[in-house]
Amino acid sequence: QMLKAMADPNRLKIIDLLSCGSLCACDILQHFDFSQPTLSHHMKVLQNAGIVFAVKDGKWQHYSLQKRFVQEFKQNTDQLLAADEHCLCQRSDCEKDVAN
Repeated sequence: QMLKAMADPNRLKIIDLLSCGSLCACDILQHFDFSQPTLSHHMKVLQNAGIVFAVKDGKWQHYSLQKRFVQEFKQNTDQLLAADEHCLCQRSDCEKDVAN
């Protein structure tokens, strides 16, 4: 669900904006050429995926990245890109012999 939520370019841009800190929906909206209901839809998808959380302030919502999401995403990305003994790209000796 998290990767599906992040697959949309607009939602990736929202995550990028929120990486700088909490923002009001009105401030996020200034960076896009779509309506407030469309922003609400994107934010609901991000909330349901555990990526952002919202705090209501009057008629506006203030959004922030979930700390757990940030920590897990960094950890998973580091692990995915690591070239260590757990890397799937490491060939066994028999595979090396067949490749030659």
